Amino acid sequence: MIKIIPIKLDTEFVKGMDIAEIIINSFNLEEKDIIVIAHKIVSKVEGRVVKFDDIKPSSRAIELAKEHNKDARVVEVILNEAMNIIRASKGVIITETKHGFICANSAVDRSNVRDGLVLLPEDPDRSAFLIRKRIKELTDKDVAVIISDTFGRAFREGQVNVAIGICGIKPLKDYRGMRDPYDNELKVTNIAIVDELASAAELVMNKLDRTPIAVIRGYDYEISDCSINMLIRDKDRDLFR
Repeated sequence: MIKIIPIKLDTEFVKGMDIAEIIINSFNLEEKDIIVIAHKIVSKVEGRVVKFDDIKPSSRAIELAKEHNKDARVVEVILNEAMNIIRASKGVIITETKHGFICANSAVDRSNVRDGLVLLPEDPDRSAFLIRKRIKELTDKDVAVIISDTFGRAFREGQVNVAIGICGIKPLKDYRGMRDPYDNELKVTNIAIVDELASAAELVMNKLDRTPIAVIRGYDYEISDCSINMLIRDKDRDLFR
């Protein structure tokens, strides 16, 4: 049986807080628990928040903002966080972030913050590593950590939680080369389990309930030091760009 357990917190997260310590003071962790953490609290404790008063839009940001009916300050931050603009249309700017993620608005978010914008962590894998390491120091328990964010999907309405940083868990479950019950060889099935776990966690985290963390217990995963980069498709295999 797999359990998904929400950790509700009234904490106002600010730069310098110890997320690992807050988790263990709020919940009794067990060996091989999977901790899914909304990136926003990680970004806040890492100082990845930009105040509107500190943003000076460039001419390019002002032009794009006029074209797409957006705040030029927000567009400036979107551009700063982007490696490439994939497409801009109908008020949406799809970018490739410096991490290699393809998402709307470079994942720049203005919700749950006053007078500013929250950016993605600079290195979400490292964020996950440090939290996992700190939990090991404090509890002597080995857990997996997934940093998550909510992304839209091409050709489907709605958003889902996905993993943007991981530590302690192999991100893919590869069935290629195995045979199904009808003796057909599986050739392409490679399941992104960390995305599935992040999406499952969202069912109890929600967006308005002050539940930025969920613990998934009972899922048998392979421990690994793999990076989230394993989930980023190479451009030469990308059929949509």
